Amino acid sequence: MSDVTHLNLKEVGIRDIVSGQNVTIVQPANIYGCELCDDVFVGPFVEIQKDVRIGRGSRIQSHSFICELVEIGEFCVIAHGVMFINDLFATGGPARGDKQLWKSTKIGDRVSIGSNATVLPVNICSDVVIGAGSVVTKDIMQPGIYAGNPARLVRKLNQAQTAPTPSF
Repeated sequence: MSDVTHLNLKEVGIRDIVSGQNVTIVQPANIYGCELCDDVFVGPFVEIQKDVRIGRGSRIQSHSFICELVEIGEFCVIAHGVMFINDLFATGGPARGDKQLWKSTKIGDRVSIGSNATVLPVNICSDVVIGAGSVVTKDIMQPGIYAGNPARLVRKLNQAQTAPTPSF
């Protein structure tokens, strides 16, 4: 057995958040310094860091990680195990907390990101589907279905195929 008295233990928790009405969070979760708008759902084992905004009606499924500087639009689905990245290792290694090296991510409305996808700092327009396991490395400016590593357009979506915004 080892002596644990020298460990720096931190607890997961939900603190310093701004939340709208009817927000559901399934614990355990580590959520801090962010904004969760009306009707947001957050599954268990999710981390949402400070300076993140999750838009109305969006769902964040279990085991997802949303780092600082991410904005997710309305009525989005972030499936299980999705990882957002804000550090591109621009200096050849991690930024080591130097936030000037971090980049932001903006996700439009009605975007669905499949399980185990990785999203680097990009902009994704509204009405996009990202396939499971995909790696998004570049901005997506056209509605459609994207998949692969790196994620590429598989099929365009026209106006009739985009989902209407639900009303609550």
